[in-house]
Amino acid sequence: MAQPLVKKDDDRDEEADYSPFLGIEKGAVLQEARVFNDPQLDPRRCSQVITKLLYLLNQGESFTKVEATEVFFSVTKLFQSKDIGLRRMVYVMIKELSPSADEVIIVTSSLMKDMTSKTDMYRANAIRVLCRITDGTLLTQIERYLKQAIVDKNPVVASAALVSGIHLLQTNPEIVKRWSNEVQEAVQSRAALVQFHALALLHQIRQNDRLAVNKLVSSLTRGSARSPLAQCLLIRYTSQVIRESANNTQTGDRPFYDFLEGCLRHKAEMVIFEAARAITELNGVTSRELTPAITVLQLFLSSSKPVLRFAAVRTLNKVAMTHPTAVTNCNIDMESLISDQNRSIATLAITTLLKTGNESSVDRLMKQITNFMSDIADEFKIVVVEAIRSLCLKFPLKHRSLMNFLSNILREEGGFEYKKAIVDSIVILIRDIPEAKETGLLHLCEFIEDCEFTYLSTQILHFLGIEGPKTSDPSKYIRYIYNRVHLENATVRAGAVSTLAKFGAMVDGLKPRIFVLLRRCLFDTDDEVRDRATLYLNTLGGDGAVVETGADVKEFLFGSLDIPLVNIENSLKNYEASEKPFDINSVPKEVKTQPLTEKKAPGKKPTGLGAPPPGPPTTVDAYEKLLSSIPQFAKFGKLFKSSAPVELTEAETEYAVNVVKHIFDGHVVFQYNCTNTVPEQLLENVTVIVDASEAEEFAEVASKPLRSLPYDSPGQTFVAFEKPDGVPAVGKFSNMLRFIVKEVDPSTGEAEEDGVEDEYQLEDLEVVAADYILKVGVSNFRNAWESMGADFERVDEYGLGPRDSLAEAVNAVIDLLGMQPCEGTEAVPPNSRSHTCLLSGVYIGNVKALVRLQFGLDGPKDVAMKLAVRSEDEIVSDAIHEIVASG
Repeated sequence: MAQPLVKKDDDRDEEADYSPFLGIEKGAVLQEARVFNDPQLDPRRCSQVITKLLYLLNQGESFTKVEATEVFFSVTKLFQSKDIGLRRMVYVMIKELSPSADEVIIVTSSLMKDMTSKTDMYRANAIRVLCRITDGTLLTQIERYLKQAIVDKNPVVASAALVSGIHLLQTNPEIVKRWSNEVQEAVQSRAALVQFHALALLHQIRQNDRLAVNKLVSSLTRGSARSPLAQCLLIRYTSQVIRESANNTQTGDRPFYDFLEGCLRHKAEMVIFEAARAITELNGVTSRELTPAITVLQLFLSSSKPVLRFAAVRTLNKVAMTHPTAVTNCNIDMESLISDQNRSIATLAITTLLKTGNESSVDRLMKQITNFMSDIADEFKIVVVEAIRSLCLKFPLKHRSLMNFLSNILREEGGFEYKKAIVDSIVILIRDIPEAKETGLLHLCEFIEDCEFTYLSTQILHFLGIEGPKTSDPSKYIRYIYNRVHLENATVRAGAVSTLAKFGAMVDGLKPRIFVLLRRCLFDTDDEVRDRATLYLNTLGGDGAVVETGADVKEFLFGSLDIPLVNIENSLKNYEASEKPFDINSVPKEVKTQPLTEKKAPGKKPTGLGAPPPGPPTTVDAYEKLLSSIPQFAKFGKLFKSSAPVELTEAETEYAVNVVKHIFDGHVVFQYNCTNTVPEQLLENVTVIVDASEAEEFAEVASKPLRSLPYDSPGQTFVAFEKPDGVPAVGKFSNMLRFIVKEVDPSTGEAEEDGVEDEYQLEDLEVVAADYILKVGVSNFRNAWESMGADFERVDEYGLGPRDSLAEAVNAVIDLLGMQPCEGTEAVPPNSRSHTCLLSGVYIGNVKALVRLQFGLDGPKDVAMKLAVRSEDEIVSDAIHEIVASG
């Protein structure tokens, strides 16, 4: 019986799965490729086989060397055909096969013949293929043709040559840079794509010469760019010049700004939008300068084209972060976009309104958001959540309705990033709005009852352990926490045990009940959970009586771990079991170990037995072992800090030297890492003569010369200075490398017996205040700040003078103090006029210190700063202020 005929269109699933290449195999296709050798070529059949080969290549199918060569030679025979469609397929196939150098010669003559053909399609494609498969040697032979092609009357040929030039610039820049005159001429072309490609290539040729880029932009902004695509490129290059200009004023470079403003009146929509976006992204842009760009974007909001509406609302969304008042005029237009069919546009519109709206419009906007939250993707939901968080911080009185909205969407379906964004928002609101604390904590407790993400559950439990005991009724959270011990995986159970212990330590009245729960955890199936329960029962006092918990126990439970976990791990691995217990104070407190970069001479490095000895140590542990093994320095005590290597020579010099500063309580040791980059020389008795005349508090007490320094074999020489104990002495040191140089016979590798004494001047070295502060982060700055107390707090204000940007001022102070930025506060949002930066560290003498920096722009460029320091010693707080005052 005949089956009924079913169209593919009738079944969507079948249509999705259907592919003309379904089930093809490499072996079968290679068999089919023999059709290329037929005396009477069938262009249609050959094109189909090439299509299958290209499909296999793009699917990641690998051809053996023999198979690739066989296919390549078969394809070259197709140059006999005059069929234009087949010829284009041949070009693509040759490019994809990437033939080897000896195979390229086979097709070069055919491609060069096509490059000078009268058929423009042949010429353009032959240029693309030749430039893709040739090396520098053959390129010089066809350079003349390429130059001619750049200024060819046919735009397809000219564009092919220019695009090939853009690709060749990566591999053969010297050759392409010789085409500047022809490319300059092509920039004046009437063809839109030719002008676009020519401008892109000309900019890439000149991109490392700021003056040349300035001249290029200056000449083209007078109106010679006719192509809308070229105009968009020119706008981007103009913005780059304005950003990089050293003499840039607060309002931007005026002539170039006028050009950007003029582009807002261009015929092409892409140019108008590019100009508007460029103006909104200018550093220090004023409201007056923003107005014309905002007006244009407002017109785009009512466009019939979805892409224009999306582009405009996305740009306005970014502007609203820094200039919310400038966007307020667009609010009516954006409200109409809330019901836009494109949910991406609707989401951006509503989040922009949340940033620019007033307190009275919050409830109305929240109702509209609720209607479509289920229809949009997670990435846009995250944008909405972040906007609601900002709105809540802006209008704290609305925290109840906004918090309820966040808790409702937290219970809905969603991915990890989306749920994490909601949890992070609730945590921030709890920390910044005291009235929202108890409501927010209950919302988080309800969430962990049904949370599928282990990471979020443990983070929330940790947060509950910190904030829960401070609430009016801490007992109501115990049920939620103890439920986790029964219902979750081992990781969450362990987190719940730690949280219970924190409640027991902070709330004395709950201690007996907490002890009952912790004793039940002793029978858990997981050893980590049992170990934690045992530890906390012993720490809190196993009888469970209602007594006040000691300060040392609270510090153990709530204090931030000021030692990086990776350092503890390394120290435990290196610990050898003995009667002497492991001492946590012996673990280095550096945030991360600094790798030591050695300059190496170019050339192949010998391996095996002929390899040079290994370079100097690169970790704090290894530095300490090295220094304690040298008798002169063994009595200096515990190493406090080792700096990153400081280069004392320029690149490509005959001797490469860098120095590491090792800080002890009463000494500083300079470790000079030397590399001899001259193959015909052997250096002996290598020392560094240090002049400390500009470092009055330092006195040289010991040195260790380097006996021999062969070619490309790093070695170290040391110089030690004494300084007052525990004092952050600073100073400048000049350095002279002194050695005996002996000539080496290249044939035998033997050095001459007699040598000549020589010297080599090195760069000066400074010991600064930041060398006496360890970068040690804290996991929760706010808790650490509060627990440090205000006993030794010092607060003062400073003027930092004119700066290019707020970010530059922030980085300068961080570098000056040498402390660890916390919670990502080193990043300054663009166009911000104020910023808060949090720093943490350990001062010499193992004194913890925390710093809160508040920056603000005082006038057009002047930066003012308020510095608050808390530490365990008032001398340290004063010393940090002194560093800033004298810096």
